Amino acid sequence: MGNSTHFTTIILSGYIEIGNIKYFCFTILTLLFVAVLVANQLLIGVICRERSLHKPMYVFLCSLSVNELYGSIAVFPSLLSNMLLSKPPEVALTLCHVQIFALYTYGSVEFSNLAVMSYDRYVAICYPLEYHRIMSPTRIVTLIALAWSISIIKFSLTLSVNVQLQLCGNVLDKVYCDNYMLVKLSCSETTANSIAGIIGTTLTIVAPLGLILFSYTKILRVCLKSTRETTQKAVSTCAPHFVSLLNFSVGCSFEIIQSRFDKVPMPPILRVILSTYFLICPPLVNPIMYGMRLSKIKRAIKNVIPGR
Repeated sequence: MGNSTHFTTIILSGYIEIGNIKYFCFTILTLLFVAVLVANQLLIGVICRERSLHKPMYVFLCSLSVNELYGSIAVFPSLLSNMLLSKPPEVALTLCHVQIFALYTYGSVEFSNLAVMSYDRYVAICYPLEYHRIMSPTRIVTLIALAWSISIIKFSLTLSVNVQLQLCGNVLDKVYCDNYMLVKLSCSETTANSIAGIIGTTLTIVAPLGLILFSYTKILRVCLKSTRETTQKAVSTCAPHFVSLLNFSVGCSFEIIQSRFDKVPMPPILRVILSTYFLICPPLVNPIMYGMRLSKIKRAIKNVIPGR
């Protein structure tokens, strides 16, 4: 154990590497952030306004967009303002913990929402005649509530363990607060944090992916026994969800690799892209993709936008 100090702020040194290209990064990230806000708010507004879209699949999609707004807003306003500073920003340790909580609940709710959406597609394809009975309004609300509440409770417990850590340093080589790297700065015994991390990872990733794998296995079996037309319809329905899952999983993998191997040399702009990919691409691609592929949403958007 090293000599601990009572640090009240965290220095985000990742901004040092950005250097002279910070204005370029700021411009690109601002445009992407605005696009995320507009696309997701438009999708949420359309689903809430159009009664024809008040169905399980669209309600789950609305929950997905709400979460993506939550995750992006948790990081980008502070990231963009910090990028214009002349020196590495100092963030209050309390705010750092709050940001970590927001990021981890965002990731957990995203995986949980995708798992619930895969279950919805499984019921729709494998039990079409019983779909409305199984996916009742009560069950829809229950599934969404579980996706959010379990994630919030889970990371509240993790955070309660992390805030007790005594730190030997306060410099993070990131552009936002990161739990793994913050724990690495600790002089305290981190066994409890490691256990909490393993449990959290299992509940966040393994459990939802297990439900997704189960759902797609059942859907595949039905497709293999069905007509070509039924199979094409099932593939068309599941394709956006599969792309969403793959896109978010790749983004999370980028972030995990970048955090765990932070000493690997790479261009500063690439490090920023890898760090923020899971906060930009899924929230931007999902509403556009679902809006383009789902005809009901496409028609509803045309009805909402004046002059269309």
